[in-house]
Amino acid sequence: MQFVGSFVNQEKMDRPLTLLQPTVILAVVIRSKKSLSTYGPNISLLVRPDSAIFVVQTTSGYLITYTLATDPDARVFRPHFSSHTSGQTRRQSNFSGARNQGGDRILWGPGEGGGVREVSVRFRMVIKVDAGIGRALALDDELVVATQKPGAVQCIRWTPDSTGNQTSTELFNRMDWLPKKTTVTEMIHDRPMNLSTWITNDGRAYAVQRLPHSNETETHQKLFRGYCFHTPRGAEYHAINAAINARFSLIAIGCSDGTIQVYTARDYVGNIPPSHTHKSSVSGQSSGRLTFLSYSPDGYCLFAGYENGWATWSVFGKPGATSFGVNTKISEEHEEGWLEGVKEASWLGGGSEILIIGQHDDRIWTLEMARSAITGCYSSANISRTLLQTTSSIMVYRGYDLPDLTTISAEASLWHTAQIPSSYLVDQWPMRCSVISADGRYVAVAGRRGLAHYSINSGRWKTFVNENMENEFQVRGGMCWHQHILVAAVEIGDSFELRLFSRESALDSSLVLHVQALPAPVVLIAPSGEDSLLVYTYDNLLYHYVFATTPTTVNLVQVGQIAFHGIVRSPARVRGLSWILPDDQLIEGDPSQDVAFATVVFLVDGKLVLLQPSLNEERKLKYDMRVIAQNVEYYALMRDMPFSSPPQDPETSAAVNGDDLGLEQGNGLRDSLWIFEGNDMKLWTEVQDVLRSALSELGRELPPMVSIPVDFYPLSVLLGKGILLGLEADLVQRRDVNFAFFRFTIRVCSLQLSLRTHANPLKTHLFIPQVLRLHLSRFDSSAALHLAYQYKTLEYFAHSLEILLHNVLDEEVDTNPSPETALLPGVLSFLSSFPQYLDIVVQCTRKTEVRSWRTLFTYLPPPQELFEESLQRGTLKTAGGYLLILHTFEELSSSSEQLVRLLSRAKDEGDWELCKELARFLTALDETGATLMEALEMVNLRSPQDERETSSSFLFEGSRLKVPRPVRGVARTLNGNGSSDDDDRSSSGSRSPRSRNPEPADYFSSHNNVIKD
Repeated sequence: MQFVGSFVNQEKMDRPLTLLQPTVILAVVIRSKKSLSTYGPNISLLVRPDSAIFVVQTTSGYLITYTLATDPDARVFRPHFSSHTSGQTRRQSNFSGARNQGGDRILWGPGEGGGVREVSVRFRMVIKVDAGIGRALALDDELVVATQKPGAVQCIRWTPDSTGNQTSTELFNRMDWLPKKTTVTEMIHDRPMNLSTWITNDGRAYAVQRLPHSNETETHQKLFRGYCFHTPRGAEYHAINAAINARFSLIAIGCSDGTIQVYTARDYVGNIPPSHTHKSSVSGQSSGRLTFLSYSPDGYCLFAGYENGWATWSVFGKPGATSFGVNTKISEEHEEGWLEGVKEASWLGGGSEILIIGQHDDRIWTLEMARSAITGCYSSANISRTLLQTTSSIMVYRGYDLPDLTTISAEASLWHTAQIPSSYLVDQWPMRCSVISADGRYVAVAGRRGLAHYSINSGRWKTFVNENMENEFQVRGGMCWHQHILVAAVEIGDSFELRLFSRESALDSSLVLHVQALPAPVVLIAPSGEDSLLVYTYDNLLYHYVFATTPTTVNLVQVGQIAFHGIVRSPARVRGLSWILPDDQLIEGDPSQDVAFATVVFLVDGKLVLLQPSLNEERKLKYDMRVIAQNVEYYALMRDMPFSSPPQDPETSAAVNGDDLGLEQGNGLRDSLWIFEGNDMKLWTEVQDVLRSALSELGRELPPMVSIPVDFYPLSVLLGKGILLGLEADLVQRRDVNFAFFRFTIRVCSLQLSLRTHANPLKTHLFIPQVLRLHLSRFDSSAALHLAYQYKTLEYFAHSLEILLHNVLDEEVDTNPSPETALLPGVLSFLSSFPQYLDIVVQCTRKTEVRSWRTLFTYLPPPQELFEESLQRGTLKTAGGYLLILHTFEELSSSSEQLVRLLSRAKDEGDWELCKELARFLTALDETGATLMEALEMVNLRSPQDERETSSSFLFEGSRLKVPRPVRGVARTLNGNGSSDDDDRSSSGSRSPRSRNPEPADYFSSHNNVIKD
């Protein structure tokens, strides 16, 4: 049961206590006029963590306490719909195994199944603080009050201790870790970390811990110990707000200028270094003062409220939804105060919703969140396939198995949305975790108790046959799918189990396939390989199970375990887990010996940690630890990802495994390691290189990473399609609708190429160019060729090569490196191995400035030779592109003959579109039309009755003359519409930029020689 308690301004005196599900007022406390005059109006409300005591702070320095008592059996309100038998009632036929709904129960909302319990709010006492109240905190055992005159902190126990004392005080000027004449202006406390943050009047921030209670009477008792971790460099950096993220061990400090400085709390003795900074998308003047700051309960989202709007970020800095793009005129007309500023806010439902109170609005707004399933259940399947979870539904992206260009479209049909059964929501809201199967066929969800699962193909849910079975257990430690078997880590009272449920059977306790008892609660479970399951528990043990399948059932068999005592200090801080086995052990080894060879990958807070096994002097197993990445929101080990291999061409697959391209050239990206660090997606192309470099005795640096910048939040890596998939929030305001709403747009990581699907702009950007560039910069052309081969069947493969050339060319035009260090020659040599080579060069020139052409053709054959080769291959539009380059380089005497030859070939092949473009080009050169008429006559396109003018055109005179530069846009018109579809017209191999051989071997032929610089 979740409550909302609110205080009101000084003109009013009532304080309602509200239940969220259903949203009803449970109790109201009305202070009398005498109470208001004696104690002052309300200014703040404090709630003890167990919600048993409420404390109201008044303007006159009083603390009025109230007790809250609930009767678990008494109900004062239950929803009732008199017309529930109407034919308009939705027929619940999309799930099976549902228990009897009981009349109108089917119409109840999420969390309303228990009805409304009776609540009693009673006055307790009034506490007078003569020194004046600055800030106060309600903790489990005591009320902490920062006073003003004198500056001190008072700890008021809820009940007296064994000696009868109830109050203890420590002056600020006696705290040796605080400067003199300091007062506390803000205090927050985080219960999971047992850590407080104090902000003082000089703009500093301190991490503070309560010292253990002492029974000895001391003259100057020490109550708190603190460390300063934020010292402002100027007035704009003064701390005004704070938030603590226990899930990632972070402390966020909101500053006067609206920026948010984030620090990492590594320990409790002051080791709190800076981590990163959040900045609003608008200026501080536009956003106004920072008024509220809070992390979501799952730790993945930071919400910041300002005087004029609000903004969200992911935990390590990727911007999310914001209200700063709002049209203020429309929002004012529609009276949407939630978009115009934030006074207070509060997270609900485990982070699925947030309550917002506007700056000039007395209403409470609810903003629903769509969260990635990774936030509640860290699973390799949830990373490889995008699954979103809302308050009452799930959303699955289904574009993974569709054609290439369909995958990157913004079609709404790519999303499969399913409403969670009301029979489950009504009792078990909020949803805590969800998981999708590796093949994308099944989804399971778990709320407060029990679970339910869903088939995407059939569209049917399965819930427990009765509520007693459902309420018997709670999912704690996550879930995962093994084929059609759901594995759930559950807690039943004081016992802990792994339970296996079959999707093909009804959800019934008597039909559970297997139950595996555990001695401790589960932190997380992670499938590994084809038949392994890793289970990590709170007693710091990692269990290795394998699935033993028989014709009638599936069992879990334990084959090993690893103890991490003294290595992992806090098991609760572990968010992700994988292990990496050597290939020979994975293929031929005994599973019972896997624990002796496995390298364990932990995601602890935001650090990615490797634990590598070795033997000590006593021949006992030990683990060497190394942190390989910081600020990691999630990671993806591709060997654990289903369907992660790039597409293979069956006709030429033998070439990869043959002598020309052997295994020594690597596995492409099928053994890569990806991380998202809050701003960029990064990867190591070969995880084995990381393992070899991470060995402590070698002391090597880690291999270089590929960095892929993204302007949206990436959710999954589509390795087979060479793209990153993600989402961004889009605020929609319409004058014909009196409310604004957010929609999310599918985003696929890309560069330059822009597509439009319906009304949604969609940028596409491949990660293939960045990976190829890394290989080429390391002079590993074999790995680059091997990787490119795996993606050659993609429709946008030629475009990815064009991006590679474009990026390298732009950089080297600006930096002007020496020929020995230049990367451009190696890139051009690499591109010459592909049949689209000539088209790629032309397309690149069309999208770069003319000043870049000189740098490009420094390492290429003359444009005239490339023109001849294009003409020989029959790629006439590509030849037209080189004709433009010849004209730009003022080689007009040679381009005149080529133009006539190209026009003649276009006429013979019936390419009248190209003929039209060439005619426009000639008209741009000579506005009189004489040049065009002469060219048409030379290719026998001149009408017989037309008489030629006596003066010959300058283009076809024997001497070479300097002509004016072509006008802007000529380059675009000569090459047609610029579509990358033209790249597919080339049919034979391309020549090397350093070679004069007109017919070099194609890289994809069976007799290819690797091109070397």
